[in-house]
Amino acid sequence: MLTQNPLSQERKKKLRWFVTLSTLPLLGVLTAFGLVPQGDLGLPSAQVAIEDIVLPNINDEFKVSSFWHSERVQRGDTVAELLNRLNIEDQDASGYLRTAAATESFRKLSVGKEIQAETSATGGLISMRYLSNNDEQILIDKQGDHFKTVTLPAQFEKRLFVRTGEIKTNLYAAADAAGMPEAAASQLYELFSGDIDFHHDLRVGDKFTAVYEMNYHNGALLNTGRILSAEFINQGHVYRAIYFQEDAQHGDYYTPEGKSVRKAFLRSPIEYSRVSSGFSNSRFHPILNKWRSHKGVDFAAPTGTKVKSTADGIVTFVGKDGGYGNVVRINHQGRYTTVYGHLSRFSQNLRKGQRVIQGEVIGYVGMTGLATGPHLHYEFQINGRQHNPMRVALPDAKPISSVFKAAFQAVADDFISRLNLLRNTNLAKLD
Repeated sequence: MLTQNPLSQERKKKLRWFVTLSTLPLLGVLTAFGLVPQGDLGLPSAQVAIEDIVLPNINDEFKVSSFWHSERVQRGDTVAELLNRLNIEDQDASGYLRTAAATESFRKLSVGKEIQAETSATGGLISMRYLSNNDEQILIDKQGDHFKTVTLPAQFEKRLFVRTGEIKTNLYAAADAAGMPEAAASQLYELFSGDIDFHHDLRVGDKFTAVYEMNYHNGALLNTGRILSAEFINQGHVYRAIYFQEDAQHGDYYTPEGKSVRKAFLRSPIEYSRVSSGFSNSRFHPILNKWRSHKGVDFAAPTGTKVKSTADGIVTFVGKDGGYGNVVRINHQGRYTTVYGHLSRFSQNLRKGQRVIQGEVIGYVGMTGLATGPHLHYEFQINGRQHNPMRVALPDAKPISSVFKAAFQAVADDFISRLNLLRNTNLAKLD
């Protein structure tokens, strides 16, 4: 048995007294807290109430009886696949949509077309709505045990848009940055291509403004409409175009002074491409390996790019012609001729003697004949002599008729005032 040290016992005794004295304040606080009545703290007494709540019964008038679904036609869709995505489980409706003559437009819908269908809770077809490929409104409704199809003319809504842009690289990039659709940018190109060589004359900082229509149906965008007015500032020179409708069949673009914006010829037969070889009296031929004149302009573009007639005229030749490969020649007003060479193919049914209009597609870019890559060889001839199509002075089309001069002037003045207002608004924003 080990003997205890007297000093150790003394230390333990002092430690016990220290622990006892140090815990007295804590115990006092705990005791005091436990003895304070709740009412003396100024807090309300807690009350708990338990009560049964009876939920109301859901009767038939609150039940959803039908559902609307919307889908777009996808590439390779069958009737069954489309109905499945629309949640239609209805054999009678399926048979009607598959076989009825009245629903032929449904079976021929183009990719991207939208279909809206109302179905019952069990998948039965109640009604269907869509726009046909001809933009007619088709309504299919279930009436008793049968379906009825009604065709109505589409109700279009035209909305006006105003866009301004600044050239940094090219027209289409600037139009895209401004939020303008490509179709409107193409119209802008065609409008001013008689005065502006978009391949060479564009400069960084050139600006444009366009007012154009967008066509909608039931709030859904259908297509891009017509440009109503536009302004293009190229190297400080201002060009303006205003659309004027003379009657239900005829309309065209004019300057504010009433001159035709459209030239008798487009400057280029391709909307946008790169000039790979210009007009020259002496050029080294890449295939013949010798110097010779190049009496036209070559536009480099991918195979299959559309080639348009630059003016109204009569086709004088369609076929193969030596180094030109597949070529089309068109005579205009007797003294002008345009030539389109190295085509991959011609437009369907294009033939000698056929009348074509400005902007009509006559063929597609290729590399037939003497060509090292896909491009269009374009020539512009006056009385049989070639001229540089990018620099030759193009004849103007007819000005506004004197009969409509007053009516047109009112439209032109309105455009100018709106354009000035738009400019002032933009300047105010800059300030």
